[in-house]
Amino acid sequence: MSVDQNTVRHIARLARIAVRDDELSALAGELNSILDWVEQLGEVDTKGVEPMTSAVAVTMKMRDDVVTSGNLQKEVTENAPGSEDGFYVVPRVVE
Repeated sequence: MSVDQNTVRHIARLARIAVRDDELSALAGELNSILDWVEQLGEVDTKGVEPMTSAVAVTMKMRDDVVTSGNLQKEVTENAPGSEDGFYVVPRVVE
C-alpha cells in the first residue's frame, strides 16, 4: 500500500490536524515507512508463540471476593447535589 499526498491530506482532515501543503510529501514518506514496517511484522512466523500480556511471566494475585464494607448509602450520596431515599436525583433528560 502506498500513501500519496491526497491520502495524507484526507487522513489529516479526518484526524482534524492542520497540515501545510509543504509538509505533505514528508508525511507521505513517513506514513509509507510505517506501513512498510507493519507489513514486515505480518511476515513474522508466530506459530507456537503463546499470546502474552507481559514480557515477564507473572501470575495474578488473587484475593477473596468478600464485602469489606457495606450499607454506605448515606455516605455515598452525602456530597451529591441532590438525593432522595438514598439515590441520586438527576435532571430528567427524556420526557
